[in-house]
Amino acid sequence: MRLFPDPTVLIQIGPLMIRYYALAYILGLVLGWRLLRGLVRRPPPVATPEQADDFLTWATLGVVLGGRLGYVLFYQPSRFLADPWQIFAVWQGGMSFHGGMLGVVIATAWYCRREKIPMLAFGDRVAVVAPIGLGFGRIANFINGELWGRPAPDWLPWAMAFPNGGPVLRHPSQIYQALLEGALLLAIMWGLSRRPAVLAQPGRLVGVFLTGYALARITGEFFREPDAFLGFLFAGITMGQLLSLPMLAVGLWLVGRRRKIV
Repeated sequence: MRLFPDPTVLIQIGPLMIRYYALAYILGLVLGWRLLRGLVRRPPPVATPEQADDFLTWATLGVVLGGRLGYVLFYQPSRFLADPWQIFAVWQGGMSFHGGMLGVVIATAWYCRREKIPMLAFGDRVAVVAPIGLGFGRIANFINGELWGRPAPDWLPWAMAFPNGGPVLRHPSQIYQALLEGALLLAIMWGLSRRPAVLAQPGRLVGVFLTGYALARITGEFFREPDAFLGFLFAGITMGQLLSLPMLAVGLWLVGRRRKIV
């Protein structure tokens, strides 16, 4: 067994490698599942712990398939159209949160219809635990030395150079995003989930999550270096910011609506 054979690998046993990014997915899904088992029973209860157990498989498929397909379609469609077999090479990296979110939405809708569970109410509970995986994912990005930040001013004490980012001192934007999309958003969602009046309004927590994530992602992108193969789009906007705008619109609508949807 070798420890840290390269910066992206935690443990290697022969040909078997456990990467930090895979560990982030596992921790996010497992911890989220454990918390979800309790959340679904809070008044008004929407599902059983056993149904939360079964949903873990659906959520995993939604995250992985949606995340990969989202990256293929949103970020490098021409590359993968030229060599479709590369779509399956997930060990080479390339996942999209926005695609993963859509995958989980589809998986949740399908599962709730199958189990006759109120979708928005169940989605509220899923939304509470979603920032856990987001936070771990950004920490894995930092450990891997990827998705680094833009050049930082000389006076910034925590500016750093990344292994593949040249000698320029940069913002550790992965940590900024881990704090915004992970820690802060989790604290907000968890605090709101403790209020029975909020849980009694199906879709309200989904709206808060979509709004909170969109604002956090848009803010974090101001410090993150755009992907080299994309660069900036129009008016200095990045792909991450562009994809967050529909989330923001839907989130604000869910938060602001007055009519309850069961």
